[in-house]
Amino acid sequence: MSEPESDDLPELTLRGVILGALITVVFTAANVFLGLKVGLTVASSIPAAVISMAALRYARGANIRENNIVQTIASSAGTLSSVIFVLPGLVIIGYWSGFPFWESAAVCAIGGILGVMYTVPLRRAMVVQGNLPYPEGVAAAEVLKVGARSVTEAGQAGVGMTDLVTGALVSIGFFIMTVTQIFADSYIRWFSIGRVKTSLGTGLSMSLLGVGYLIGITVGASMFIGVLIAWLGAVPILTLLQPPPVDADLIKYAANAIWRKQVRLIGAGSIATAAIWTLILLTKPMIEGVRASIAAMGQRRTGEGGLTRVERDIPFQYVIAASAALLVPLAILFSVFIAGTPISGRIVVLVISSTVFAAVIGFIVAAASGYMAGLIGSSNSPISSMSILSTLSASMLLVMLIGRSELLDPAVRSAAIALSLFATTVVLAVATVANDNLQDLKTGQLVGATPWRQQVALVIGCIVGALVIPPVLNLLQHAYGFAGGPLDPGMDPNKALGAPQALLMSTLATGILAGQLDWSMLGSGALLGLVLVIIDEILKRNTRSLRLPPLAVALGIYLPVTATVPCSIGALVALLADLTLARRARSLGRPIDEYASAPRRRAMLLGSGMIVGESLFGIANALLIVKTGDQNALALVGDSFQPTAEMLGGGVFLLLCLASYRWIIGKKVV
Repeated sequence: MSEPESDDLPELTLRGVILGALITVVFTAANVFLGLKVGLTVASSIPAAVISMAALRYARGANIRENNIVQTIASSAGTLSSVIFVLPGLVIIGYWSGFPFWESAAVCAIGGILGVMYTVPLRRAMVVQGNLPYPEGVAAAEVLKVGARSVTEAGQAGVGMTDLVTGALVSIGFFIMTVTQIFADSYIRWFSIGRVKTSLGTGLSMSLLGVGYLIGITVGASMFIGVLIAWLGAVPILTLLQPPPVDADLIKYAANAIWRKQVRLIGAGSIATAAIWTLILLTKPMIEGVRASIAAMGQRRTGEGGLTRVERDIPFQYVIAASAALLVPLAILFSVFIAGTPISGRIVVLVISSTVFAAVIGFIVAAASGYMAGLIGSSNSPISSMSILSTLSASMLLVMLIGRSELLDPAVRSAAIALSLFATTVVLAVATVANDNLQDLKTGQLVGATPWRQQVALVIGCIVGALVIPPVLNLLQHAYGFAGGPLDPGMDPNKALGAPQALLMSTLATGILAGQLDWSMLGSGALLGLVLVIIDEILKRNTRSLRLPPLAVALGIYLPVTATVPCSIGALVALLADLTLARRARSLGRPIDEYASAPRRRAMLLGSGMIVGESLFGIANALLIVKTGDQNALALVGDSFQPTAEMLGGGVFLLLCLASYRWIIGKKVV
């Protein structure tokens, strides 16, 4: 594999595009499953880079820039899967019975490509001239450089594949034991002291343990603080203040009902506050970034001759033309969506308003998301908060356009809720792709890539991802169903995918357009979010590294403990491994960052493998469920085995935590 200095290295190759597309299918499907299960998605740049290096390792002419193109395609499509934070809401509210392929693919592709176009003018200011760290982009570049240096050595790329495959096999094995019901998928205990009720517990999932390796201890600990606020604070207080259920059978579930109907809205309010604060912080750098980009565009108009290969973006006139041209199919898409519905009498106004809303809000959110991705990484960027603000804005816009009196008609209201979610999906697609693209462009800058070629690769990734997402969504819907939505006959509601983000967006849009939103809970959450922002700002100004990210705390309140606690456990395992490595580094007199670089990469790849393995087997299990019509097709034991399954699952989960800790620190550090 060649080093990046030469300008004549093959970069955007047919084999690279094909390999990137194949990896895209895997990581997009995995992220769709993970996002629907727990409301989180993860960046796929680094595992895609490792797979690319392993696949092209001995191919003639393979080089670091070609591998960069492969990971660029795969990561952009994997990120686009975040549209599942909103799109399933159309099924949850009963507006769609499934995911029509062309409409679903089009909303993903148009939004994704707009996200690419919007990041082109931001690249120079945010990636080249800015001082943002872009943690995941830098990490992916380091992985690519290690692979480029080790062609004649005994295989860093091979070691990376070993970590990925090991993580995948472990998570597949554990997941198989859960679908056979020999292992439980959670360990939850309910507590009741008089009228005070709550619960504590954790999900038992290797994929979520892997997520914890990726998000780090700051985010993981903050999420756990959110769990404590929800389940040791809000839930006990609210169950004490409210009368218990009349039906004795429901008393056990009173705490969960309080959390679902009220406490989650507190989390949503905190997320919204975090989003608004983020936008306030970003106002000045966004304006400066756009000004710098416009100045750079002015320099380009003098001709390409003065720009080196590594400075050449897609020409600005093409960016403007493509962005404008995309508004035409976007308007057609909105027209098709509205036609034949009870709000079609206002189709012209609604189409124009929705198109302008998606284009303008999309650009603002793209700039904000791209900046935050550069600051804290794509996986930690507050996409959830952006989607909440977009849903609130779209819903309030439709209240003004349609009128509160007409929204009293259930049919009109249902169509308006659906349009709000559909418009937000476009904005979210723009935001998620922009969130990831600038990370990829930072990787490209560090490995000597050609920006315009990488931007073309990003467009290809969006198209491939858009084609993958709808069939995966349809498969998962008919295999598991979505919590809060209609289920196929015979489905077990306890096995439905949580789709927590989509459920929240549906709740917010429905509440605003129906005029029935519980603003008291949202307001309480907003005030809590303000307190969290103040605490985080105090920590930022008075400590070197201690932080309390408001969004992470809010997600801990909003997401179920089965999703958050295992992530926090994974972050703790990674921290313990880091502390062990720090002690070793001190004893050897070596810098910790140098000494721990390989183990940290190992943890990242092991966690990525865990995510991909469980997610892909979850999709395979969905195929089996759809084929057999039996959600328990692989079950070997009945419900009476549940107490034993909890003990077995919990015990093995803890053993695997210990084993993964040993895996991370146990190999020789090079």
